[in-house]
Amino acid sequence: MFKRYLYNDILHRMGENQFRIQVLSGPRQVGKTTLIRQVLQAISNAQWISADAISGANESWLEEIWNAARLKARTQEFILVIDEIQKVYNWSETVKRLWDEDRFTDTKLKIWLLGSSRLLLQQGLSESLAGRFEILYVPHWRFTELEEAFGFTPEQFAWYGAYPGAADLIEQEDRWKLYVRDSLIESALNRDILMLTRIDKPQLLRSLFELGTQYSGQILSFTKILGQLQDAGNTVTLANYLNLLDGAGLLCGLQKYAVDTARKKSSSPKFQSYNQALVQAYNPMNMSEAISHPQIWGRVVESAVGSHLLSYTHEGFELCYWRQGDVEVDFVITWKGKTVGLEIKSNQGSSKGMDLFRKAFNPHRVYTTGKDGLDWKELIRLHPATLF
Repeated sequence: MFKRYLYNDILHRMGENQFRIQVLSGPRQVGKTTLIRQVLQAISNAQWISADAISGANESWLEEIWNAARLKARTQEFILVIDEIQKVYNWSETVKRLWDEDRFTDTKLKIWLLGSSRLLLQQGLSESLAGRFEILYVPHWRFTELEEAFGFTPEQFAWYGAYPGAADLIEQEDRWKLYVRDSLIESALNRDILMLTRIDKPQLLRSLFELGTQYSGQILSFTKILGQLQDAGNTVTLANYLNLLDGAGLLCGLQKYAVDTARKKSSSPKFQSYNQALVQAYNPMNMSEAISHPQIWGRVVESAVGSHLLSYTHEGFELCYWRQGDVEVDFVITWKGKTVGLEIKSNQGSSKGMDLFRKAFNPHRVYTTGKDGLDWKELIRLHPATLF
């Protein structure tokens, strides 16, 4: 069975002589449970249990399984892995109390927590467990992983995205789209956002998601968005909903690059999907039709490059865009105090935007894809650090 790149890191951490809570977080359906269970096959002193399988999982249930694990940790270190921890009511306060008790009694019990919603996990961690945990983020699959595991081509990655559970359906595109919409998108929206967060206008959140994925790779002001959505509320509501979609690893709004932080936050967002499957699930075209239209395929490629870069932002890379008037630079990557400009082109169009960006900010390096530049098919194989 294919093992993701995080396998060895997790195995190493489980063997370390430390007792900080380890949190494995990331979007739904990226293989967190599969990954952790692969690791546990190599370890004898461990137990995996999921709160998702328990109706009404609460503090009492959590304390019961914790106490059972404590008994196993009397003579040797023991690892307890709790999946879908965000489903447990008041989980963070209970974990804090039990964890602190174990530290006081020097109980050799290691705790791993798994959850699908980054935003909800971070809220619970920051509120109750400060200083007690480390987060290991599991991003969407990358092209090199899909190529090795399923034989994906760059074009298939750009169109079908990176959900491993849908990979065997891509030859039946209509069936693939139904699966992505019904089993992946609905599950993520309902279980990671609507069921766990108070949403006053759930239909507005869904409409924002569908509009945002439709315009992935494009800049839209919240004011313009309001004109396209019914029952739209206000820009603050839209910004909050976009933040929730971002936390669930579905859709984000890239900020305009600026030295001034305030200017960044006041800019119109550039929508960017975390996974191309979310974009094409609502697209009436198929891949061959899209490839035959250069302008349409160019937008697909730009969004695919954006999703590739997003899968590394948890490693300290900041991803933005830049625009001045009617010219722009598609992506601006900042890392360790250095800046790289990246323009995605399918032809030899004007590079006026990159010229203005270079003069304004003196970036560390700039790149343009296209006939005489960096091939986008090569770009999606690269770690962003390589660009620096």
